Amino acid sequence: MWLATALLGLIAGGLVAMLLPSPPTAVAQILVIHPDDSPTDSGTLMRTDVAVLQTTKTAGEALKKLNSTQAPEEFLKDYEGLGLTNNVLQLTVKGKTKDEALARAQAISDAFIAEYIGRNQAAAAAQQKALLDQRNQAQNELTPIEASIVTEEAKGRNANPAQLERLYSRRAELTSKISDYDGRAQEAGIGTPKVAAGTQIVDAPRILPHSLLKTLATDAGIGFALGLLAGLGLAAVTSVVKDRPVLRREISQHLGASVIAQLPKPPRFLRRSRAATRRQRVAATLVRAARQEGGSVSLLDLGACRITAALAVDMARELAEKGPVSLVDDLPKADLRELAGEGPIQVLDRGDVPMAARERRIGVGSVEPGTAWTDLEFLGTETILVVRAGHANTEWLHTVARQLADRRIPIIGVVVVDPDPRDHTDGTLWDGLHTALRGRAGAVPERTAPPVKPVEMFPREKKNGRRHPTPYQRADDNADQPTKRFKPVSPDNAEAL
Repeated sequence: MWLATALLGLIAGGLVAMLLPSPPTAVAQILVIHPDDSPTDSGTLMRTDVAVLQTTKTAGEALKKLNSTQAPEEFLKDYEGLGLTNNVLQLTVKGKTKDEALARAQAISDAFIAEYIGRNQAAAAAQQKALLDQRNQAQNELTPIEASIVTEEAKGRNANPAQLERLYSRRAELTSKISDYDGRAQEAGIGTPKVAAGTQIVDAPRILPHSLLKTLATDAGIGFALGLLAGLGLAAVTSVVKDRPVLRREISQHLGASVIAQLPKPPRFLRRSRAATRRQRVAATLVRAARQEGGSVSLLDLGACRITAALAVDMARELAEKGPVSLVDDLPKADLRELAGEGPIQVLDRGDVPMAARERRIGVGSVEPGTAWTDLEFLGTETILVVRAGHANTEWLHTVARQLADRRIPIIGVVVVDPDPRDHTDGTLWDGLHTALRGRAGAVPERTAPPVKPVEMFPREKKNGRRHPTPYQRADDNADQPTKRFKPVSPDNAEAL
């Protein structure tokens, strides 16, 4: 299966490469100058540029240059950006034709460069304006200080030396700030031309070379790998599912016993009373199957613990109407005492009380992995298996059948729980009546033929004192025909004849 799916994937990949060739693709490279670039940058600035490139604003500006009515959201799917280094951006654009791909690459590059330069110029202008505002504020503060200095100097000898010292110090401080603001404002204005001149297309848009053979090999290889993985997964799932018998026919064949009843899984909308009625009908069928008076029978669970316990309680209630009955609890994950409640049904542990003469006992146990096989003999001389469809694999079903056969515990039948609704197979072993005890074939006595009276070969009757031959008389229709003896033919007699 996985080889077939891998081959199909290989063929599908080749067909995709031939029937659906990749559209023409144009590529361009843009050099981006960052004002705040540094050798220690880890690519954050370039990732920001790639994110800005793939925005509807940049796509809309490019579409305006192309005079296209395509939606920017759809146009974003046709191109992508990649940061090759901290300052080189690669643009890849797809188009229906080569000319369209080249035109799109050029329009997107121009739109990005214009947006990037405009953004940096706006940032520089804002910074320059803020510095100039700070300078003007310092100049406005300097004017009254100059006036105060002039007023104090005009007093002559009456001037306050300490006051003049403070005014001179404040004037020097404001003058230094004004000079610093002027220098920084000039530097902010100088940085924008450098960014505008350096950010440009360094590799003009060009069409990427397209090789049909290379594309065919790539697509076929991808298809082969995907088909191989899908085939391996499907084969693994199929092998696991297939190893767990679901059909009644398969379950009966692997266990060597016929399916005598089934309990479908009740849907959610089904009332519990109807589900209990179904279970009680199955319990009545199991009671008729184990119809021997006295003795013990066991219900062994394989994947349906709660249903097995409920079936055992229903069987016990059915048998309680005819005589004493008790349950032997050896089933984990179920409380038979709680299910049985108060009544004539007695729930015992394995080996508690010896069984009375006409008492019927129903042992409830499990044949799940980890079962103590030697303990099954104490649950019942015969057994009924309650198996959930698809629960156990083939190997474990064979193990259960072999272990029960080794301990000479015959399987009366199998109750299938949650069968597949599409299963229409027959779960009866018509060629195995010695193991499928549907009719207790082994209990039917052998038929013996009636005795044959000896018959005289040539009887004679006396008539008038003489014996005359009579017609052949048979004791019954099954007797052999009489033997007639003839005189041998001699050569002389042959000539006379």
